[in-house]
Amino acid sequence: MNARVVVILVVLLAVLGGGALFYQHQERARRPENVGTLGRTLFKELKAADIAAIRITEPNATLTIQRKDDRWVIAERADFPADVAKVREFVLKVIGLKVGQSEPLGEKDRARLNLDTSGTQVAFLGAEDKPIGTLIVGRRYFKREVENPEKARADGRFVALPAEAGTAYLVGDPLTQATVKTAEWIDRASFQVEKVKMLQVRHPDGDAWRIERPADNADWRLAGAKPGEKLDVSRANAASYSLQLLELADIAPKDAKDTGLETPVSVEATTLEGANYSIKVGKLAGENHYVSFSASGLKPDAKDAERVKVLSQHVLLIPKGKLEDTIKKRAELLEKEDKKK
Repeated sequence: MNARVVVILVVLLAVLGGGALFYQHQERARRPENVGTLGRTLFKELKAADIAAIRITEPNATLTIQRKDDRWVIAERADFPADVAKVREFVLKVIGLKVGQSEPLGEKDRARLNLDTSGTQVAFLGAEDKPIGTLIVGRRYFKREVENPEKARADGRFVALPAEAGTAYLVGDPLTQATVKTAEWIDRASFQVEKVKMLQVRHPDGDAWRIERPADNADWRLAGAKPGEKLDVSRANAASYSLQLLELADIAPKDAKDTGLETPVSVEATTLEGANYSIKVGKLAGENHYVSFSASGLKPDAKDAERVKVLSQHVLLIPKGKLEDTIKKRAELLEKEDKKK
């Protein structure tokens, strides 16, 4: 290799090296200033064992989920049990939140991202109601454009920490449970009336009917059937069987008004095992009926005896689809003329 070639190679290496340095400088300049926060855990010190309560605040409502012994209860619903699995899942989810993106947060951005008073504040409280972690939960984030943002599942959520008021963070979880809606926190298991022996329904307008059977597999009989009336067995079965499939949509607040429970549809059911249920079905609130009930004659060791006792102390909201077969009027239980021909 002659001297000229050596000189050319040295020059090329210098040029390439300088170009690489220049490229690296440009790349560093292009990187977002917040690159150091990516992947950072939002709550490094928060521990599940230290949390005694979760207080969620929205512009017009507050929900408090408190730990009582080995249970979690909803304070605003007279200590109705929260679903322990849902509480645990939410706590672990928040503790594990990591930053996917961050950006400076000005006053206009705060309002745009619902990280101001229009947002949701989640406070984790320790002993003696001392705050040990607070998160402001704002607008939901979608990777693509959706037709109905209210119903579509989001890909993430914008959040902020009170101690870092100038920064908004994007996390990769929609945090659907960051809400004061009790329906998102309760156990949906309702009371169930199994092996019905007698079922009686009375409407406020006087319409009433009663069906009875002596055994589980026996045919139903319509009490006081008039000449020409014949009970539609499939509808009688549906009326009684639906009481085994009741589902809880929500718990009504203590001060709920206009429930219709003063003049309800009354349902009386007696089981083959001797239990008695007195159920009042009130007005609709959206797609759910207000319902209250009492029960007697349950065996102490029955699988849901404790749950029934708790539920009977509250006004429930039960989907109308779970009750419509039971609260039909008398004429709807009868075979139609064309069916009898």
